[in-house]
Amino acid sequence: MQHVYTLADADPGGPTLVAVGMFDGVHLGHRHLLRRLVETARARDRIPAVLTFFPHPDVVMGRASGRYYLTTPEQRAALLGELGVDLIVTHPFNDEVRQVRAADFVDRLIEHLKLSELWIGPDFALGYKREGNADFLRAQGEAKGFGVEIVDLVTNDDTGHIISSSGIRGALAGGDVEKAARWLGRPYRLTAEVVHGDGRGRTLGFPTANMGVWEEQFLPGNGIYASWAHLGSETFMALTNVGVRPTFDGGHVLVEAYLLDFDRDIYGQTLSLDFVAWLRPEVRFVSVEALVEQIALDVIVGRELLSSLTPPER
Repeated sequence: MQHVYTLADADPGGPTLVAVGMFDGVHLGHRHLLRRLVETARARDRIPAVLTFFPHPDVVMGRASGRYYLTTPEQRAALLGELGVDLIVTHPFNDEVRQVRAADFVDRLIEHLKLSELWIGPDFALGYKREGNADFLRAQGEAKGFGVEIVDLVTNDDTGHIISSSGIRGALAGGDVEKAARWLGRPYRLTAEVVHGDGRGRTLGFPTANMGVWEEQFLPGNGIYASWAHLGSETFMALTNVGVRPTFDGGHVLVEAYLLDFDRDIYGQTLSLDFVAWLRPEVRFVSVEALVEQIALDVIVGRELLSSLTPPER
C-alpha cells in the first residue's frame, strides 16, 4: 500500500480505478463500495486507488469544530489498505482546493492518478459549489476517456437509514456504541499513548490508564463503558470512563481505562480501546466510598458482559 499526502506525490504505476470521498470511519457503506472497486480493479488489471482529504471540508468551511473525526488520517489509510486499496492519497483540503472547478479537478485526477474509471455514490459531487455531480462526471468521462461507476448507498437492516459517518457520530454522542459498531462493522476504537494522570484511580484501588487521545477525534458520550483493551499483541477486559469525574469537581473530558486483572506500568505505550457497551452514565457521588462501591459493581457487570463475548481480532 502506498499512502501519500498530495496528488502530486502519487505514483500509481498504471491506470487506476479511483474512489473520491472522506471515508471517515471506513464504515460498512464505504466498505461496500471499496470492496467492489478492488475486485473490479483486480479483474481488469487496474490499480485500486482512493483520493481523500484532510482537514474535512466541514471543518474548513466552519460547519464543524472540535472533536469531529472517527479516525485519524493514518488510521483511515490503514483501514483502506486492509480492504485492498493499493494507493491512498490524503490531499490537503483548503480554500484553494475548494475553489477548483470540477473539470479542472478531473484533469488533475487524469494527470496524477492515470484515471481509468471513477467510482462514486449517487449523491456524490466534487469541485467548486459541488458542480461535479454524476451527470457532469459522465459527460467529462465521455469527453476525456474515463468511465464512471455509480454504486448505491448501503442501508442499515434494522432501520432502513443510510449508513453514514454523521449517523455514527450521533450514535456515539448518545453512548450507543453498539449501534456505532453495527454501522462501522467493528467496535469504535480509540488508540493513544498512555499518559500520566493525577493517580487518583490507584488511590481508589482501581488504577486507570489515562489516554492521550488526539484532540480532534470524536469521543463517545460521557459514561462508563465495557471495553476491550489492546496492548501490543495482548487483549484485556476493561472498563472505560469518558467524562469529567464530577465526584472530584469535574474538569475537561478524560478517557481512562481500568484494565481487569492487570497490574503493569504502561506509561508511554500505545493502547487501543474498543467500545463494546454502555453500562451507566457518569454521575456525581455523595462520597468517595460510594464511588468505590459503584466501581466494584461496574467491574462485576462489565466482566460478566465481556466474558460472554469473543474479543475482536487485534
